[in-house]
Amino acid sequence: MSHPFNHVTRADIASRCAAFPRLPPDDTASGLKRAAVAITLAKADGPGGGTALLLTLRAAGLRAHSNQWALPGGRCDEGETPIAAALRELDEEIGLRLAPEDVLGMLDDYPTRSGYLITPVVVWAANSSALSLSLDEVASVHRIALENILHADAFDFIAIPESRRRVIRFRHGGDFIHAPTAALIYQFREVLAGRHTRVAELEQPVFAWK
Repeated sequence: MSHPFNHVTRADIASRCAAFPRLPPDDTASGLKRAAVAITLAKADGPGGGTALLLTLRAAGLRAHSNQWALPGGRCDEGETPIAAALRELDEEIGLRLAPEDVLGMLDDYPTRSGYLITPVVVWAANSSALSLSLDEVASVHRIALENILHADAFDFIAIPESRRRVIRFRHGGDFIHAPTAALIYQFREVLAGRHTRVAELEQPVFAWK
C-alpha cells in the first residue's frame, strides 16, 4: 500500500486511529510514572513524496538509555496531558512545533520495565523540513518510510530465559530496535493495516529493564 504525503493519507490515518478501540488507562499501573511519545508522520526523504515516521537516536551523554533508538517524547509534567507532553517534547527535542489540531489519535498505553507508562500520540507534521535538534538529548533524526514498517519481515519475536513474554524487535538497516519503541511502532503498523493488536505484553530486552 502506498502512502503519499498528502491530505488523503492524513485523512485515512486519522480515520484508522479514530476506529482503533484504545484500551482505557490501567488502574493497576498507578505506580508508574506517566510519559508520552509522538509517532510523528512527516514527508519521507527522497523524491518519492511518501510518508515516514520520525525516529531519533538518543545522545551518547544521556544517563539513561543513551545511544538507543526512540520516538520523540518523555515524562509528563505534573498535571500535563499525554498530548500536551508529546507536543512539548517534540518541540524541545527536535524543534518541531505542532498544535493540538495536528494530533490524529492515540494508541494503547505501554508499561515499561523501567517504571513508565507510555502513551503514544500520533501526529501529522505538514512541514518538518527545518528541524533543530537538542544535541544534549538527540544525536540524530531518521525518517522511516511507512512501507518499511509494513514489510512482512520488518518485525520478529524472540524468546529470552529471563521472561515468558516474547521480545519484539524491529529491523532498521543493520540494527535492531527493541521495545518499547518497537512495540509502539508495531501497534501503529497494525492500525495502518486495519488490525486491532495489543502490545502491552510484548517484552523488552534485559538491558532496557533499568
